[in-house]
Amino acid sequence: MEPTPEQSPHHAYPDHWEADVVLRDGGTARVRPITTDDAERLVSFYEQVSDESKYYRFFAPYPRLSARDVHRFTHHDYVDRVGLAVTVGGEFIATVRYDRIDDRGRPASAPADEAEVAFLVQDAHQGRGVASALLEHIAAVARERGIRRFAAEVLPANNKMIKVFRDAGFTQQRSFEDGSVHLTLDLEPTAESLAVQRAREQRAEARSVQRLLAPGSVAVIGVGRAPGGVGRTVLRNLLGSGFTGRTYAVNTSFADDLGTVEGVPAHRSVGGIGEQVDLAVVAVPADRVPEVVADCGEHGVQGIVVLSAGYAERGAEGRERQRELVRQARSYGMRIIGPNAFGIINTSESVRLNASLAPESPKAGRIGLFTQSGAIGIALLSGLHRRGAGLSAFISAGNRADVSGNDFLQYWYEDQGTDVALLYLESLGNPRKFTRLARRTAAVKPVVVVKGARHSGTNPPGHAVPVSRIPDATVSALMRQAGVIRVDTVTEMVDVGLLLAGQPLPDGPRVAILGNSESLGLLTYDACLAEGLRPRPPRDLTTEASPRDFRRALAEALADRTCDAVIVTAIPWVGENGEALTGEGEVLADALREAATTGPAKPVAVVHVEMGGLAQALAAATSTANQPGPADRPGPHPAAAAPQARTSSPASSAATPPGRSGAGAATDSADTTDSEDATDGTRPSAGRIPAYPAAERAVRALAEVVKYAQWRRHAAAPGKVPEFLDETIDEHATAGLIETLLGPDPDPRGRPLTHDEARELLAGYGVSVRPALPAPDPEAAVAAAAELGYPVALKTTAPHLRHRADLGGVRLDLVNEYALRRAYDELTELLGTPAELRPVVQAMVPRGVDTVVRASIDAAAGAVLSFGLAGAPSELLGDTAHRLVPATDRDVAELIRSIRAAPVLFGWRGAAPADTAALEELLLRVSRLVDDHPEVVSVALEPVVVATQGLTVLGATVRLAPPPARSDLGPRRLPSY
Repeated sequence: MEPTPEQSPHHAYPDHWEADVVLRDGGTARVRPITTDDAERLVSFYEQVSDESKYYRFFAPYPRLSARDVHRFTHHDYVDRVGLAVTVGGEFIATVRYDRIDDRGRPASAPADEAEVAFLVQDAHQGRGVASALLEHIAAVARERGIRRFAAEVLPANNKMIKVFRDAGFTQQRSFEDGSVHLTLDLEPTAESLAVQRAREQRAEARSVQRLLAPGSVAVIGVGRAPGGVGRTVLRNLLGSGFTGRTYAVNTSFADDLGTVEGVPAHRSVGGIGEQVDLAVVAVPADRVPEVVADCGEHGVQGIVVLSAGYAERGAEGRERQRELVRQARSYGMRIIGPNAFGIINTSESVRLNASLAPESPKAGRIGLFTQSGAIGIALLSGLHRRGAGLSAFISAGNRADVSGNDFLQYWYEDQGTDVALLYLESLGNPRKFTRLARRTAAVKPVVVVKGARHSGTNPPGHAVPVSRIPDATVSALMRQAGVIRVDTVTEMVDVGLLLAGQPLPDGPRVAILGNSESLGLLTYDACLAEGLRPRPPRDLTTEASPRDFRRALAEALADRTCDAVIVTAIPWVGENGEALTGEGEVLADALREAATTGPAKPVAVVHVEMGGLAQALAAATSTANQPGPADRPGPHPAAAAPQARTSSPASSAATPPGRSGAGAATDSADTTDSEDATDGTRPSAGRIPAYPAAERAVRALAEVVKYAQWRRHAAAPGKVPEFLDETIDEHATAGLIETLLGPDPDPRGRPLTHDEARELLAGYGVSVRPALPAPDPEAAVAAAAELGYPVALKTTAPHLRHRADLGGVRLDLVNEYALRRAYDELTELLGTPAELRPVVQAMVPRGVDTVVRASIDAAAGAVLSFGLAGAPSELLGDTAHRLVPATDRDVAELIRSIRAAPVLFGWRGAAPADTAALEELLLRVSRLVDDHPEVVSVALEPVVVATQGLTVLGATVRLAPPPARSDLGPRRLPSY
């Protein structure tokens, strides 16, 4: 909305304050500044507010607004006087206003930094979290305008408003004056306020997904009058799944006297149904979708699944049509799956929803599956079904213009029906938020991700989201830091998902291998070594082994405290006539299940060659379909008690997320034994044993699970930033220096710092950079060496020669003036003039390992800390590790050890180990610098020479720029692409 001429010409309408938010009940609303055009809306809104709420707002009976009131509440300068409104369907449901005041409570302008704030929420919308969301947004606006504190007067009886202020997490003071409660809120975000904001975000977004997956009624819009077509197919699938709610068929072309279609009530519009509709599945041409959305919104539909194509995947015109679809739906408080979606499925017995194009619902299970591709979704559904896995929910989001994988991570985090989350993603709209949510979810249940479009540098058609420039290797490293199991293919996703869903997490990498084929056992052994596991020599049961022999050998392996997981290999038995005895597969499956049921809790996987009967028998197990959720199995991680009874999935060892009752759900007798008799060495409830047709696939899946289990154990005791850093860091002085270096009107593109500026900036964080004195001629080089002391190094700093000792641009160990002059002459003779080479002189430092430390800020993913060995390992081989900032002591320790060339730092081939403790401290200091000062958009320390004692930073480049917006620290808002 645009301002009118009556508003201050000095402050344009701040459209960046507009935001869509998800409220506590899962519905959406829009927050925007109030303008002079809103007079009628304001009056209408006020007329619908109860007398009690008006009294709480004005401390006196105030039945109607005067013309002067309306003018005052709709005319703002967007600096000292600001009003925000929350709208649904274009109408106000709540307002908030602040007025800047001085220390006496009188109207004021800057530099006064306090404002009086007041809220009014329509009674019908109280309890939806509207005021809490408004407080977040008005506080962010106030901070932007230089206001640091809010003052509020609240009547003691207005408990709801007092609770809004009290629960916000801001630092506050309360007093009782003249019959009212006087509240003062410090608007600087705190750890508590951020935690409150994110907890509210999680509950609201999870609830919005829950409304989509568990509707009480569904209308399929676009059902054809004759069999066939998308709408008719969805309706048939919905009925075939046994949906427990009410179902309606809608088509504007239905005859007035048509009563039913496929046995369900038929209507020409949603409005004609006359009953509440919770979910609408839209299967009409794209040009008709707006009228359908309006019909749904005006009649209280809570969410829509748009199967229709013709949006962003069709180019610029479709992209704009997609944006308008999202704007329209959100204006009515609805969320969207799609457009161009394949649909959604919920297998819960209380719902049984198949609102998709999948002709058959998967059987119930404990795997949640989200995909951005309908074709990949079909393949995954088929693969999981073929291998006997059940799903808790399936979502194919298409262009995912609104509801995304982030929303489903919020939902699955607390969903007691889901133990494993599988996601196929082709784009990340908000990588920073994704890693935050994935890390929290992975701490209680596994998250497995396949990332498509990894190397294209662009988003797939239809995905109208910002493109991140972070290399795929960096994205993978950051996912692993967040505990995400990143795999390369959908086949690997199924392989890993089956193992996680049916088996417990291993305590370590030690693997027992047993089977009736020596060759297959050796292949498995080699694969384990290649994946970094620690296999024991394979146990060959010989080709004569019976199912009973397999059972006995598996029981012995599970009971062995020196192994953490077991891989069983099997080939067909050969009869006397040379033919394979395929019927033994089912007998072997029973024997393996029996051994797994009675043994300690360790993962078991089966590798088979041409034993379809065995794979089918193992896949036919039904024990995982109705296993209890994570909250029903609150026992410790397997590492905490050994031997421990078997549980069916890694979520059994999960910490109970907030808001979940760990003891309130019912369990059957087997699960009661699981939790009560966990130390008797038995496992009374075995999960499904996954079978793999190749050793490499089974081992790769197990290796991923082993790494995840190790991450989970570490996540239970997260790292920290050592306190001693605070004593050697001058954050305030560094902030002042950055402000000076950027100047009063900084270039948005930023500026690189000179060598001396970079040294001064880094020194504020305890990072010492060796001085490099310029040597524009031989005499200057000699003078620099005299100042620094021999021996010295002579180096070029020209960009094409920087850090390129292999090109002769660096001369070391120059012990006297003669050697220095000779080196200077050689450099200028071979490589160019001094003006081209820009030579410098540095004092020599103790020998060590040359490394490189970098930090940079990506607008989408945030600050990233990187480490590698200088030269060929990092530049040629890409052997660089990455972690998100802020990094903890555990993060930097893992960062150093995660590169392939790490042994060089730890005494490779008899060399003295480098001082990795000093290197870890340097990484922590760089992490802290870019975290404290987002204006530092890039830092590169190269080389960092790590000796046996201490280290030396020989070169540093720093770039400053106005800080990019931090969407994760602002008020809650839905993305708008």
